[in-house]
Amino acid sequence: MTALTDHPITKLRPPQHPDRIQLYSFPTPNGIKVSAMLEESGLPYEAHKISIMDDDQMTPEFLALNPNNKIPAIIDPDGPGGAPLPLFESGAILVYLAEKSGKFLPADPAARYETLQWLMFQMGGLGPMMGQFGHFYKMAADKTSDDYAKDRYTNEAKRLLGVLDAHLGGRDYVAAGEYTIADMAIWPWIKVIGFYGGEEVLGLDGFANVTRYLDMQSSRPASRKAVNIPARDG
Repeated sequence: MTALTDHPITKLRPPQHPDRIQLYSFPTPNGIKVSAMLEESGLPYEAHKISIMDDDQMTPEFLALNPNNKIPAIIDPDGPGGAPLPLFESGAILVYLAEKSGKFLPADPAARYETLQWLMFQMGGLGPMMGQFGHFYKMAADKTSDDYAKDRYTNEAKRLLGVLDAHLGGRDYVAAGEYTIADMAIWPWIKVIGFYGGEEVLGLDGFANVTRYLDMQSSRPASRKAVNIPARDG
């Protein structure tokens, strides 16, 4: 790929601002965290809606960008060495944007790895388990009469909320004493509990540090914008 216009996705969704980072996403938790980073960092970008309701992520053009058919994905027209860089996986995108902008990932090695460990906590634990909880508790509630899966993921979601709640005692941020990409990754996956209608079954009110943290991080101006980027109805 030698130019932005060489990629199939840009032929399907021609950019109006080809000099900007091109974001292909939908406002799910994984999409929101990258939109939040773009808003927080001030990096110029252009958002394209990939509607997972309409299976846009299954088109050949999007699969050429992310063969794993998941949002979000980006193309940076000014990637390393000045060449366009296509990139998928939200965690990798967050790290890339942090390094490109020089923001929200500490330079100090100890603080950097502390941040990355909590990013991985979301990527490998909180996100997947909360997603499975939502699937079996809400999306597939009428598709199985066996409570095993629902109970398993409910209990695991509670356990992870407990880990996070204990860690946040006396802290406003999960790592490095400041707002980082780890926070951007985590708060959307707590906020989605409301979409699932899972506050009561997960006992969210009992995790006082988590609810305080969610209120703080989701009220940031960039966070309030990110929950509708790209606009669902746009």
